[in-house]
Amino acid sequence: MHPPSLRLYVDNLFTSPYAMSVFVALREKGLAFETLTLDLDAAQNQTADFAKLSLTQRVPTLEEGDFALSESSAITEYLEEAYPEPAVYPADPKQRARARQVQAWLRSDLLPIRQERSTLVVFCGQKMPPLSPAGQAAAQKLIGAAQALLAGNPDYLFGTWSIADVDLAVMLNRLILNGDSVPAELAAYAQRQWQRPSVQAWVNQPRPAL
Repeated sequence: MHPPSLRLYVDNLFTSPYAMSVFVALREKGLAFETLTLDLDAAQNQTADFAKLSLTQRVPTLEEGDFALSESSAITEYLEEAYPEPAVYPADPKQRARARQVQAWLRSDLLPIRQERSTLVVFCGQKMPPLSPAGQAAAQKLIGAAQALLAGNPDYLFGTWSIADVDLAVMLNRLILNGDSVPAELAAYAQRQWQRPSVQAWVNQPRPAL
């Protein structure tokens, strides 16, 4: 019996950091999958067909046979359970919980950074104006937490690479690639994550002209 084929729905600009996270996890696990794109500006994610498939009508959505799942960290956690090797989360339960904490935090907090440093900065080379006071405060919060997590300047957050490293690198690169001030060791950390082949496979996707 062959496992059901996997289909990953992403945004057609390939700028969603959450779609990227699932794409990287699939690549890291060596799973064959088809990538399908939706034009979010044209509300293709709100069509009746996609709404029937995706409970939240969002990307990423992963389809596996007659099962479909949206919300990126839910998808990567499912993939880890369904296809355990190679792992994309730490083996130690406390470190795995910490990785999930990092993922949840990056998705739910730091809104001024996400608003003022769109991922068009990261993937399309756009430059944005200086951060607002709220943006500066969020940047300092991000930098402080990243420095605490990466005390001693390790290569990865939890000893070996995990999907949380990609998510943190994306958030840091919102600032770094716009030219905002970020400590050198954090810039080097983000650069290390960026060179990973699975990450480069997303970074180098062809994107329509904006």
